[in-house]
Amino acid sequence: MTSTSTQARNYPTRPYLAVSAAIFRGDRVLIVRRARPPAHGLYTLPGGGVELGETLEQAAIREVREETGLDIKPLALAGYRQVISRDDGGRIERHFVILPFAAHWIAGEVALNEELSEAHWLPPSQLSELETTEGLAEIVAAARECLAGR
Repeated sequence: MTSTSTQARNYPTRPYLAVSAAIFRGDRVLIVRRARPPAHGLYTLPGGGVELGETLEQAAIREVREETGLDIKPLALAGYRQVISRDDGGRIERHFVILPFAAHWIAGEVALNEELSEAHWLPPSQLSELETTEGLAEIVAAARECLAGR
């Protein structure tokens, strides 16, 4: 998402649909650190907003490519997350529905865009050592299960 579209999503009149991808390369998953809001400084999965006319899979492929330079193959949905944040006055400041995919790495090496500050290929067991977005370990575990045998 560009900073303009991110700002437009503050104080929304409706929820915004987003996708992310738990990308596995062998037994490691790609974890990224957000360089700006939302989720500034937290470790999470690459992803972003679904654009009009895109399938969920197309959005996941595009967002991962834009943020990391990687080519992926999304194979299955691994759950969902809802992010609803309120300001000090109780107004809804952000509302996202995020659909994370289980995905295989296809090609490329990580080249981060301005939205991310770090990227690491980690064993899922190391997620507990990081400050992550809510439910990240559970989504990664579900994604790993989706990919078992594929």
